[in-house]
Amino acid sequence: MLDRRLPPFRADHVGSLLRPPQVKEARAKSASGKISQDELARCEDEAIEHVIRKQEEIGLRSVTDGELRREMWHWDFLSGLEGVQLIELGEGVRFAGVRTKSRALVVTGKIGVTKAPMLDHFKFLQQHTKHTAKMTIPSPAMLFSVARDWRPNLDRNVYPNPIAAFDDLAAAYRSVIRQFYDAGCRYLQLDECNLPMLCDHTYHAQLRQRGDDPDLLIKEFSGLINAALKGRPADMAITIHTCRGNFRSKWMAEGGYDPVAEYLFGSLDVDGFFAEYDTDRAGGFEPLRFLPNDKVVVLGLVSSKEGELESADKIKRRIEQASRYVDLERMCLSPQCGFSSSEEGNVLTEDQQWQKLAFVKRLADEVWR
Repeated sequence: MLDRRLPPFRADHVGSLLRPPQVKEARAKSASGKISQDELARCEDEAIEHVIRKQEEIGLRSVTDGELRREMWHWDFLSGLEGVQLIELGEGVRFAGVRTKSRALVVTGKIGVTKAPMLDHFKFLQQHTKHTAKMTIPSPAMLFSVARDWRPNLDRNVYPNPIAAFDDLAAAYRSVIRQFYDAGCRYLQLDECNLPMLCDHTYHAQLRQRGDDPDLLIKEFSGLINAALKGRPADMAITIHTCRGNFRSKWMAEGGYDPVAEYLFGSLDVDGFFAEYDTDRAGGFEPLRFLPNDKVVVLGLVSSKEGELESADKIKRRIEQASRYVDLERMCLSPQCGFSSSEEGNVLTEDQQWQKLAFVKRLADEVWR
């Protein structure tokens, strides 16, 4: 039997939390030069200490900083790597009815890292909780998002062969993981959208028009993630969160895990999978049959996109359905995504957010007594 005293926990969560109004205001003032970076940091520190206490009061065993210091879940981290820049570029990425800000990550030099981006964010979190401090960072594959054609954003004078960029990126991530480990991190989550988006056959058609082979990309992205995890510390729990998009309560992709399940669940060298399962857009539980016996799936059955609480009985029935493919002992429960992948946040209130997390904890205690 797997030891569920270790992460991921029976009641867990993806990580991001709604930005409090004072943080949004301070970020706007900082951007316009009305307050200093130190003043902004003090505001963020106070807000993070508050959300830490809230998570602890609910009884969650994993605690995050809510990603309150970030503009976007992946931009801030990836642009902190050497050779990577965040630039203004045309239109934003399209979600169901909305677009993100018009920015994109570009590779302008050799990818590398000296000090891990956001290492200080983790240290602050760890210093302010006695619970398990969980660090969330984007999957390395997110530097090459399939949401837009990434090839023009890769300087071919630096990387004539994109595979060389993959190799350098994986090496940078290995250094990042070691630095977080040395700082005391024992619970790391990679957030990954490319593989879930490749569940959507609409994207397959778009990729083929660009000259890409979706099946090959599934293999290459899986290989990149595993290369980044090569030699990882044995006592560091690493999970991967899979998401079909989460911006202002909207999504990008639809489709069950079937096209990617063998690589996603069957081959990635992680300890657990946060799997989006809050709506029919994610398909059925059948792909979980590829989950190895030594790994855990955290069922994202509770929506972070809307404030209304789900029926406890319905969630329990869904867990029972999933148990046809995975033993109950190898399952946990969480919201399907964070509440605020970007500083804009999803369309619900902070009170509803905390109610959702308390609901997850209460329900998990009932299912896994």
